[in-house]
Amino acid sequence: MLDHLGIQVRDLDASIAFYDAVLAPLGARRLLQYPEAVGYGGDKPDFWLSPAGEGAGHESHIAFTADDRAAVRAFHDAAVAAGAEVLHAPRVWPEYHPAYFGAFVRDPDGNNVEAVCHAPG
Repeated sequence: MLDHLGIQVRDLDASIAFYDAVLAPLGARRLLQYPEAVGYGGDKPDFWLSPAGEGAGHESHIAFTADDRAAVRAFHDAAVAAGAEVLHAPRVWPEYHPAYFGAFVRDPDGNNVEAVCHAPG
């Protein structure tokens, strides 16, 4: 059901040091690092940290696994019908990997909710 989860943190450097230490005994490590996000996992990044904006609330990012691209499109269409703000319409995200197909919306509480399919076309 869950593909990956992201949380916002007040001090990214302190959180990196903390999660580097506590996730290592669990078999996870820092796999990717960008200025705006850090990804941890075993074989793929499935837990993400990003810096919280000044004065802003904390936004969570929840990504649900979709069996195929049609399911990602159906998720997007259902979210639009339910009145969700569309952050990113369904598309391929090659910066993540060549087959990454996802759609991103805001839930009623402002969280970033995604459906993602990792299978090629």
